[in-house]
Amino acid sequence: MVTMTVPIAGGLDGILLRIQLQRVERWRKLRALTLVLPLLLFILIAFILPIGRMMFNAIHDDTLLALMPRTTTALSGWDGKDLPDESVYAALAGDLKEAWTQRTAGAIGKRMNYELPGASSQITSSARKASALSAGPYKAALIEINPFWGQRDVWSLLKRGSSAYTAYYLLRSVDYQYGPDSQIVASPPENAIFRDTFLRTLGISIGVTAATLLLGFPVAYLLATLPPKYGNPLMILVVLPFWTSLLVRTTAWVVLLQQHGVVNDVLLALHIIPEPAQLIFNRIGTVVAMTHIQLPFTLLPIYSVMKTVSPTHVRAARSLGAGPFYAFWKVYFPQTLPGIAAGCLLTFILCLGYYITPALVGGPNDQMISYFVAHYTNEELNWGMASALGAILLVATLVLYYVFNKLVGVDRIKMG
Repeated sequence: MVTMTVPIAGGLDGILLRIQLQRVERWRKLRALTLVLPLLLFILIAFILPIGRMMFNAIHDDTLLALMPRTTTALSGWDGKDLPDESVYAALAGDLKEAWTQRTAGAIGKRMNYELPGASSQITSSARKASALSAGPYKAALIEINPFWGQRDVWSLLKRGSSAYTAYYLLRSVDYQYGPDSQIVASPPENAIFRDTFLRTLGISIGVTAATLLLGFPVAYLLATLPPKYGNPLMILVVLPFWTSLLVRTTAWVVLLQQHGVVNDVLLALHIIPEPAQLIFNRIGTVVAMTHIQLPFTLLPIYSVMKTVSPTHVRAARSLGAGPFYAFWKVYFPQTLPGIAAGCLLTFILCLGYYITPALVGGPNDQMISYFVAHYTNEELNWGMASALGAILLVATLVLYYVFNKLVGVDRIKMG
C-alpha cells in the first residue's frame, strides 16, 4: 500500500500567498466601496443631513442670546420673583440701542412674538425710543417708554433666551407652552390645534390604508391568478397612474367630485340622490383622492407575494376536504401576509406626509400635519416650529415602525 502526501504551502511561499490574497481582498472591498460611494454620499447629503438639521432646529434657537447678549448675561442672577434690578435694565437699554443701530430689532421682536403675541411691535417701538436715552436710571425710563418692560413674563422669556436650546417649539407642537413663571402649561383652547391635527393625520392615514387594502387585495388576487395574456394588460392599467404627476391626479378628482362634476351627474341621472352631494372640500374627497393615489403602492407588494404562492397548496387543501373559503383563509391568505404588511406599511408612512391632496380637495378641518409644516416654512418663516412638527411626526413614525416590528417582524416583509 502506497501512501501519498500532498505538500502544504508553508514558509516563505505561504506567507507571500497570504499577503497576495489579502491584497486581492482589499482591492475587491475598495472597488465595491467605490461603486456604492455615490449612493452613500447622496443619502448623506439629501437625507441624513437634512433630517439631522431638522432635529437640531427643533430644539435650538440662539436669537435672543446672539442679539441681546448684555441682557441675557445680566439675567443670569435674576431669581424670577420680582422685576429685575437697575443693572439688568441698563443692559436692556444697551441692547435696544444696538438693535436699533444694527436694525436687528425686528428679528428680536419676531422671536419674542412666537411666545408673546404682539411683542414684535413693542420691541421695535422700544428700540426706537431707547436710542434717544442718554443716561439712567433706565428702569423707570424704559417702563415709562413702554409698560411692556414692566411685565414679569417678558423677563421670564428673556431669561429662557439666555440658553441656545429651548423646548418651546416641541411644547407648542403638542399644545403646551411656558407660563409667566416659565412653568409648562396647556395652550389656550383657541391655540390648541396640533394634537387634533396629529390625530387627524393618523386617522386619515389609517382609513386610507384600510381602503387601499380592501380594494387592492381582490385586484391583486385577480392579477396573480389570471393567465399572463389577460393579467399583463390589467397590470398596465394598475401602473398607468404612475405616468402622470400627483398634482394632475389630484386635480382630476377636483373635476370629478365637484357639485356639477361627473360623479354627481351620474348619481343624479340614476336618481340615487335628489340633489348634488358635497363630495369635495371635505373628508370624503380627501380619503377618495388619497386612496386612488395610494392604491398601487398597496396592491403591487401584495401581488408580488401572491405570484410566489403555489396554486397546488389550495388544491391540496380542497382535496383533503376543505371548503373554498376555508382553504383560502387557512392556506392561501396567511402566505400573503408579508405582502399585505409591506403594502400597508408603505402606504401608511406615505400618507402621514401628504400635503398636496388634502390642500386641494380637503376642507379647513381636513388639513394634515404637513400643511402646517409648509405654512411655518413658507409663510411665517418659523423654522423652529416647522422642524418641531416634522421631528414629532418622524418620531411617531419610528415608534409605529418599532411597534410593527415587534408585533409582525420586519424580516417577514417582502416587496417582491
